[in-house]
Order: sequence, then structure tokens, then C-alpha cells
Amino acid sequence: MAQGMTTRLSQLNRSVAGKAVIVTGAASGMGRATAHLFADEGARVVVADLGEERVAKVVAEITAVHGANNVVGVVADVTSDADRRRVVDTCLSQFGVIDVLVNNAGISVGSSVFADDDEFSLAWDNTLAVNVSAQAHFIRLVVPHMRSAEIAGRIINIASTEAIVATPGLAAYTAAKHGVVGLTKSMATQLGRYGITVNAVCPGPINTNMTADIPTDAKAKYAHRKVPLKRYGEPEEVAHMTLNLAMPASSFVNGAVVVVDGGMTIQH
Repeated sequence: MAQGMTTRLSQLNRSVAGKAVIVTGAASGMGRATAHLFADEGARVVVADLGEERVAKVVAEITAVHGANNVVGVVADVTSDADRRRVVDTCLSQFGVIDVLVNNAGISVGSSVFADDDEFSLAWDNTLAVNVSAQAHFIRLVVPHMRSAEIAGRIINIASTEAIVATPGLAAYTAAKHGVVGLTKSMATQLGRYGITVNAVCPGPINTNMTADIPTDAKAKYAHRKVPLKRYGEPEEVAHMTLNLAMPASSFVNGAVVVVDGGMTIQH
């Protein structure tokens, strides 16, 4: 570049500054990292999750750095229609718009084919309700507001590498994450005409609450055998991919399923 020349050659914007973002499951793990990252990049964030103290803690963390005007917490169960509506209404009342929805809330419950009927049914119903049905209902709630906005919205659904490979004993979780990918693709085809993009992120082995009970030596052994990068990922590494899909410059990425797993699935 010639000395003193300041004109940019690229035309697309990578900034999410000022965007209003809903993050579900935002009180821990990947959700918390995602809320922090969007706030760090200048976005206004709705932190939605179970547990008043957990939500308040993340809100306090963001407030301490970025001020109280850029974050609001909502204690919500994503399986509750009333709670979902309260999350959406809070974003609208606090920030006036909804630019980005990150469907991150999820649970993992063992669901072996050999479990007794009540145990299997409970695991199946709860897992699908949280991991896939809630995502569909949240999308339906935000889409009218994204359609009416001047700038098209971004929807990012958090799936899992369980949508690509499978682990024994996790029938409900694996089925739900496959469902998230199907939901993403279907919604992407329908909403693309409005400029709204819908994409999915598939994290692999990540250091979160879901994996916290796995012994350290077992994690190390698994990573050494299964992951080309020889380690578990960190929540922020997933959050950065989510952020990328929310950028205005990602306007032609739609219906994509992006894997963040250190190469695990290709080695499978």
C-alpha cells in the first residue's frame, strides 16, 4: 500500500457493533463465551438462561467492562413458550430490534436403548424439547422482527458433531443434533428470500460443563486418539465461529453447517 493511503479496498463490513443479540444458554460454557465475545465486539446482548444467580453473574461480568446499557439478563426456560416470549420482548424493549439469535441452550442426557421406559422417555422428551424444539420456536418468534428490520437478521443454531458422528447411549442427544441441522437447512431455504441467514455450528469436544465430569486423563487419551490437534477446544474458539456467521460480511453464508472440532470428524 502506498504511503499515506487509507482507502479500504474491501467493501463488506465485519463489525457487529450496535447489533442486538439474543444468546440462549448464556450463563456458562459456549453461551457465556459467546455473550462475552459479542459484547467485546460492541454488540448489545441478551443473556438468557436458567438460574437467577448464574444469569446475574454473566450480566455483571459484561456490565463491568461495557456498561449496563449494553446487556440485559433474562431468567428463562427455553422449553416454556411464555419464557421464550419474555426473552424476545425484553430484547425489543431494551434495544428496539433483534439482529442476531444464537440458539445455544442445550442439554445432554444419557438415553440408552436398554434404559427402562420411563427413563428413556424422560431423557428423549426433555432433550428434544431443549435442543431442537426450542430452537424452532425461537426462530418463529424473532423472524417477524428481522423481516421488518432494515438490515437482515442472522440466526445461528448450535448443533454438535453428534449431528455427523454418533456416540453409543446418547440416542436423544444425537437425534436432536441431527434435527438441529435439518431445521437449519429448512429454515435457511425459506428465510433466504428475506435476506435472513440461518446457519449451524457443530462443536466437537469442548471444555464445558457438559464435559466437566470426564476425568482429565480420559480427555487427554480421547484427544490424542481422536483429535488431530490433540486437545479439547475452548468455548471461545466456538464463539468466534458463531460471531463470524453473524457478521454483515457473511451475508452469502446460508444453510451452512460449520464444524469446530479440531479435525475430529474427518479423522473418524
